Formats: sequence, structure tokens, C-alpha cells
Amino acid sequence: MGELTAERLAQIIGAGTSHRRDDDGSSPRFKVGDQVLTTNHHPSGHTRLPRYAMGRSGIVIKNHGVFAFADSNARDEGEQPQHCYAVRFEGRELWGNDAHDRDAVILDLWDSYLEQP
Repeated sequence: MGELTAERLAQIIGAGTSHRRDDDGSSPRFKVGDQVLTTNHHPSGHTRLPRYAMGRSGIVIKNHGVFAFADSNARDEGEQPQHCYAVRFEGRELWGNDAHDRDAVILDLWDSYLEQP
């Protein structure tokens, strides 16, 4: 690999890397169109589930496939790969009746953040 110089680091960052993992054959728990509820836990460490979206209801709009789970990876607990979904949340679900009726947010969320309502 050689010495890590500024130039080499720029090459590494520029090339990027994917955290996509081979599908282990497990069936996704959710499919496009399913209503889901996000978990409502408040870990003291890293999470990619925004607090404003915890305990909220949304609709799965895409299954991105299997990816390394960022939370466990950040805590040195291994990759723990799982399905990652694009979930659409209506603005009023997140911010109440003051939100515009056309506001929506789409979040990419791992399987372990989601529950069936």
C-alpha cells in the first residue's frame, strides 16, 4: 500500500468506496409500498436515524440492497450487514400540522431502524 501521503489520500478519497455488501440470501422484511414505523430509541453514541424521525411512520419507496450497518461499524462491533430502504415521511408526520401539505423527507434507513406498525 505504501506511505500515506496527501496525494495518496486524495486518490483514495476521490476513488470512493462502497459499503454495499453481498446479499446473504435473507429476504428483506419490507417491500416498496409498506408502511413502517421507525424505532424510538435514543442511543448515546452514533446513529444514522435522525432524532426528528424517531417513532414516526413512513412508506418504503425503495430497497437499496444490503449494506454494512453504519452504527455498529462506528462502534467497532463489526459490519452487521442489513437491508437499507428509502423511506418517505410526510412533513406533517415529522413536524405537525404547521408543515406544508406537500412537504416530505426521504431518508435511507437500515432494517434495524424499522418496525411494522
